[in-house]
Amino acid sequence: VQLQASGGGLVQDGGSLRLSCAASGRAFNNYIMAWFRRAPGKEREFVGAIKMSGGSIYYSDSVKGRFTLSKDRAKNTMYLQMNSLKSEDTAEYSCAWADRGLIATTARLPHMYDYWGQGTQVTVSS
Repeated sequence: VQLQASGGGLVQDGGSLRLSCAASGRAFNNYIMAWFRRAPGKEREFVGAIKMSGGSIYYSDSVKGRFTLSKDRAKNTMYLQMNSLKSEDTAEYSCAWADRGLIATTARLPHMYDYWGQGTQVTVSS
């Protein structure tokens, strides 16, 4: 599985960005895709996850209400709409893929994911 992330950039405080992550390389059945982020000097943090074959979506508390996950199943693509961005959202964002039935508690664990895309940098200036 190859994951191609895009959409990062520089935005002012309060602005918006949309990230995309496209999966390719094999036949897909039940799987989940997620975004994680890592700020300089900090540990990797779960942002959100979406089941591509179902309706479940999970968010971290830090982004709930500001970020929205969506999907295009035909394109095997996940989107992250980020609104009301804050300086603390500045980080490298990476998408991840898992072919297993994760739930709210396990979907936020990096080691549950099998494949990772390259990161895309999001910088929010205050």
